[in-house]
Amino acid sequence: MYIIVLYSSNMTNKRSSISNKDIVLQTASTLFLTKGFQVTSMDEIVALSKVSKTNIYYHYKSKEELLLAIVDQLISRYEERISRTLTQDMSIPAKMERLFRILTEDNEQIDYVGGCPFLTLYTQTSHSSSEARAKIKAFFDKQLQVVEKLLEEGIEKKELSRNLPVHETAALIVTSIEGALFLTKATNNPMLAQNLIQAFTSILK
Repeated sequence: MYIIVLYSSNMTNKRSSISNKDIVLQTASTLFLTKGFQVTSMDEIVALSKVSKTNIYYHYKSKEELLLAIVDQLISRYEERISRTLTQDMSIPAKMERLFRILTEDNEQIDYVGGCPFLTLYTQTSHSSSEARAKIKAFFDKQLQVVEKLLEEGIEKKELSRNLPVHETAALIVTSIEGALFLTKATNNPMLAQNLIQAFTSILK
């Protein structure tokens, strides 16, 4: 089983080796996202990470605490990449296309249970893990705001139609991406997300 890396490449330059805490986090992420949060036990995390249970519980008191750490790392990773895109000198349609690819490109290589890492964790998280669900909701709320801002900027720069309904279009884009990721998983058709990217890129130009 491969390990899903939640850390950006520049972090590896700061460390000569990965700590047991990070190994546990990456191992738990792999299991939660490709097998499922509910069906993964702490014993499985111990076995795959080869870190003792005592050491794991020293850093993470429960499976729910591990979940929160994974959600935080995922959000940080995606937001870092999105932030870099927003500061680049390119047209709004080009930024939108790059944003689409950021939200979908990992799914081409990783077999997430729910098609999307956030959807996977959200749908498998019980209502007792309300903090994790709230963090994921806040992430998507922020993505809607980012898309709305890009659309508004595109209209202001006359790169997009002035008649474009910003709020509705932003909601359509974000929900369509999530839907495409789920259907890609359900139908085993990787072209669905790619076709969506091309369609929106063509419409927005």
